[in-house]
Amino acid sequence: MSTTDNCHSPNSPDFDDMTDNLKAENEQQVLDAVKSAASDKIALDVRANGSKAGLGRATDIGHVLDVSGLGGVNFYEPAELVLSAGAATGVAEVEDLLADKSQQLAFEPPDLGPLLGGEAGQGTLGGLVACNLAGPRRVKAGAARDHFLGFSAVSGRGEVFKSGGRVVKNVTGFDLSKLMAGSYGTLAVMTELTIKVLPAPEKIRTVLISWAKDGIYDHGGVKAMTDAMASPHEVSGAAHMPAGIAERSSVSYVGDSGRAVTALRVEGPEPSVAHRCEALKNLLGKYGDIEELHTQNSTAFWCDVRDVQCFVENQDRYIWRVSVPPTEGSRVALKILEGRPGEALYDWSGGLIWLALAPAPDACANIVRQHVAAVGGHAMLMRAPADVRARVPVFEPQNGTMADITQRIKEGFDPHGILNPGRMYEGV
Repeated sequence: MSTTDNCHSPNSPDFDDMTDNLKAENEQQVLDAVKSAASDKIALDVRANGSKAGLGRATDIGHVLDVSGLGGVNFYEPAELVLSAGAATGVAEVEDLLADKSQQLAFEPPDLGPLLGGEAGQGTLGGLVACNLAGPRRVKAGAARDHFLGFSAVSGRGEVFKSGGRVVKNVTGFDLSKLMAGSYGTLAVMTELTIKVLPAPEKIRTVLISWAKDGIYDHGGVKAMTDAMASPHEVSGAAHMPAGIAERSSVSYVGDSGRAVTALRVEGPEPSVAHRCEALKNLLGKYGDIEELHTQNSTAFWCDVRDVQCFVENQDRYIWRVSVPPTEGSRVALKILEGRPGEALYDWSGGLIWLALAPAPDACANIVRQHVAAVGGHAMLMRAPADVRARVPVFEPQNGTMADITQRIKEGFDPHGILNPGRMYEGV
């Protein structure tokens, strides 16, 4: 890691005279803005396109630091499997560039804009990593932080610092990339990021178990996914849709069946994919009718799962993102749903549960966290009105040692508390 403490430029912003919004076009302007804010103890709401403004605690920060000008790919070397870009570079732009070279962001970044009531395609690379988002392939490829090689950023102290580099194997001491991923912009303003990329699969197929039309098959779906993940067949996605959710799928074969479905994705060279799909069908045939989705339908199906499309239309429902041991997924979900209207979508072999619940004053936080805590999991309130997110803990509550560590990290990077204060925890 290296740090530099540059002097104010002649055009350094004056917070006594500035408007509510300040736009930074480059790292120097970010530095000047943060230095001035730190000097005057002015809090900054750091954002680019604002596609994830609804994630986290609702805050009332008077000044916006708009970093949407920090876009553009600065370095892309397909042979080295590495890409560097400005923090505000669109994820869609990056994915299009990679697709031209038959490469991909292997952690399968979701586009949660529509789920949060916004537009699709507005997500940025910096926002993606700052929230540590990953899609169905996380079960095989890991999270965003596992592909995050390095960055340049401005801390709340008004210092430029860098960590990591442009190679996959890079040792520079303490891995600050892991700390920045998932920090929601509360520690520093990232200006440039370096990401590991990987080859895109040649073929994609999905083994689909269709359950009988009557009954609830969440437990069976989780058991089938567990069997598939324990097999040697390299499953890269494992999701279960109850019938009510499956009927909203964009894939007509799934949506028109009227059945719950369990889906297992297989990717790679065509002969290998065909062989592994046959093996999975033999393994899982005991659970229900087995079908197969090929590349086009598979891609559409997993986009539905990745972006949680099933919960986009009804924006009145509150959305929870629950992480539990995969074998406990259906048990926890059904206990939470017992006696209350709602639905559950299972991803990550049952380890990730998306819950859509009817509105309640406390967003059902007590009941959700009670059952999640019983199995050692954690829960995040992903979508709710601002007033609910202001009073209900959005992230898993911290206390004792973890709360102390969080506070000390915040003070180390942002001692004046000017960067997205309160976005994750009250007072931090």
